[in-house]
Amino acid sequence: MSSLETLTAMIYRYCELFDTGDFDEFARQFEHGRWHRAEPGAQATRQWIADHVITYEASPRTKHSTTNLVVEVDEDAGTATAQSYVTVLQAAPDFPLQAVFAGRYRDRFERVDGQWRWRERAVISDLIGDISHHVRRRA
Repeated sequence: MSSLETLTAMIYRYCELFDTGDFDEFARQFEHGRWHRAEPGAQATRQWIADHVITYEASPRTKHSTTNLVVEVDEDAGTATAQSYVTVLQAAPDFPLQAVFAGRYRDRFERVDGQWRWRERAVISDLIGDISHHVRRRA
């Protein structure tokens, strides 16, 4: 698989891991990087999710859709960047299906020992709907 294919698959797998509630595996993606507002590392990522994400029988009841994906790979340097749009849909008990978030992802990757891994995923908020069933706001 080419670097472009590998990185694209990582980006799309991110959505499935989150949406299925596989938060331990989701967090492992950031063992050597930083996700969103969490401190670096898998443990901090997992803790941020535990502290902020609302679940319903272990599911966040979301669907993340990643579009407008552009990946740029520097094979010689072993680095890559990606940018994309994200739309998050949610349906929960007493909460009909709707878009709750639209924004952008900005990603940085590095290749170590022949394996691509995340260095950073920044989440940029552009449009925020009713996220009261998705995340707990900071006090």
